[in-house]
Amino acid sequence: METEAARLNDAKSSLALLGRSLIPDGLAIGFAGNLSVRVGDLVAITPSAVPYDEITPNDICVVGLDGEAVEANGRMLSSETPMHLAVYAATTAGAVVHTHSPEVVALSTVASELPAIHYAIVGLGGPVRVVPYVRFGSDSLAQGAAAALEGRSAAILQNHGAITYGASLEAAYQRARLLEWLARVYRLAQSLGTPRILSAEELEEVAAESRRRRYGLAAPS
Repeated sequence: METEAARLNDAKSSLALLGRSLIPDGLAIGFAGNLSVRVGDLVAITPSAVPYDEITPNDICVVGLDGEAVEANGRMLSSETPMHLAVYAATTAGAVVHTHSPEVVALSTVASELPAIHYAIVGLGGPVRVVPYVRFGSDSLAQGAAAALEGRSAAILQNHGAITYGASLEAAYQRARLLEWLARVYRLAQSLGTPRILSAEELEEVAAESRRRRYGLAAPS
């Protein structure tokens, strides 16, 4: 059986590797955004103020579920560590991804939720809620994000960005990409007219069929 130390090292490597995709994938700009992975009672999280194309496994910080730094190697903890920890406390997340993707940020300024513009939204649990604006790094933001994730695996942060989670880092990251795509589709649809939004009954039908086919779309994990 893999030891916790080995799992933590694997998590650091995965965070450093996937962190390099944030900017090319259009999910962040500059130093914005952060990723984390839970390993038992510890959380490995990308640091603050380190360019993503320069992050190495040695730069990854480690904190306890109580927020106490366990390992920092001279790096600053992410300002959004409280939000990541709040998500772990409120969900079964194995990993959390926080992004500043442009379509989502733009949507957050004009809408209270991202509606069911496409059936793929069942992979996020349904229409995505927008958390009212509060300052980054605050406990209020952390608690608001955790509350908005009830029954969902993604939430939008007003005038800020988004947060997604999954059983694995790859799952959480792909949900962040899906969320950005859905926000773009919604914007494009609105530019053409009044979008048709899928009903709760139609979404449940999709979820049921996804479960039958084992597509993995039906519920947050």
